[in-house]
Amino acid sequence: METISIDTLWVLVAAVLVMLMQAGFAMVESGFTRGKNSINILMKNLIDFSMGSLIFYIVGYKLMFGTDIAGLFGKPVLFDNDNGVDGIANKASLIFQTVFAATAATIVSGAIAERTKFSTYIFFTVIITAIIYPVAGHWVWGGGWLSTLSTPFHDFAGSTVVHSVGAWVGLAGAIVLGPRIGKYGKDGKVNVIPGHNLTIGALGVFILWFGWFGFNGGSQLAIGGTDNAIAVSSIFVNTNLSAAAGALAAMTVTWMRHKKPGLSLSLNGALAGLVAITAGCDIVTPEASILIGLIAGVVLVFSVELFDKVFRIDDPVGAISVHGINGALGTILVGFFAIDGGLFYGGGISLLISQLIGVLAVAAWSLTMGFALFFTLKKTVGLRVTAREEHIGLDITEHGESAYNL
Repeated sequence: METISIDTLWVLVAAVLVMLMQAGFAMVESGFTRGKNSINILMKNLIDFSMGSLIFYIVGYKLMFGTDIAGLFGKPVLFDNDNGVDGIANKASLIFQTVFAATAATIVSGAIAERTKFSTYIFFTVIITAIIYPVAGHWVWGGGWLSTLSTPFHDFAGSTVVHSVGAWVGLAGAIVLGPRIGKYGKDGKVNVIPGHNLTIGALGVFILWFGWFGFNGGSQLAIGGTDNAIAVSSIFVNTNLSAAAGALAAMTVTWMRHKKPGLSLSLNGALAGLVAITAGCDIVTPEASILIGLIAGVVLVFSVELFDKVFRIDDPVGAISVHGINGALGTILVGFFAIDGGLFYGGGISLLISQLIGVLAVAAWSLTMGFALFFTLKKTVGLRVTAREEHIGLDITEHGESAYNL
């Protein structure tokens, strides 16, 4: 009787941990926005995973890892019902990659929260999981051109492939949509629109932190044997240290600038550290992970202010700064801190150049597709709810129910 390898079981367990991150994103996004839009946020997260799972299974997975583009719309990859050891391993790979695709999609919902039509958002979810994310993923993980550079681009678990893709598409959406009503005054004043429940937001961050051990550790794709066990444990340590350093750095900067240790930016600092370490968690030291987290936490605070006060781009949950800026930053820092090939370890600049090429290429692809998608949706089915609907809240106007019936 054939036995399933411990490596396959590890990938399945990691996939479950990453799937739980969907709940974390739902809590963060709903907690950081107004109560009248909570159901809308939760529905978007539900649809991200539900629609994304189906579309990625039918189209996205083959585009990301297949070579026969002509057969893209043929038989889905697993309809052969192979239940042998190899077939089970393939299915484990599919579900692990599916939860990554859902993560990329759900990042966007935070950046365009509180003013987007739900029906239009469904169209967006289809496109990002069928095309935008799989193409970027193919370039890096599916044998595409970034993986075949003379010094291959390195993004171990998706700082750029997953997080920056979602954030850059979200940035395009936020620009096309415009800010929420009342966010920016005619006199140039930036008005704070506080989230309704930071307790829920904090719970979401801790769920994400927990799930990230599967996100990064699971990307090792094997845990059997001493070498794999050491690699996974090192990834766990690096992931945790960067998150902790990110939280402390964001808290410290906030405390120094505003005389109070603010919670929301500290929470986002932890997420910034997690996003930044994701690219190089397999090839940096614990000490470098702390530095990466500290840099990410500091950058997070100033990035949020830059987008809000200078660029006047309304991102209710800070998704662009957390996932886009720090996804790109963490990927670039691999070129400095990688033990093998990093500039600080005598490796020269070849890896750093590859990292810059990859970050810029994926950003250009994601932004171009994001703008094209959102402009098309705006001109066809419509993108934004009416002013009246936005004032009342999307829970009632879009879904006919309220999250809080007191």
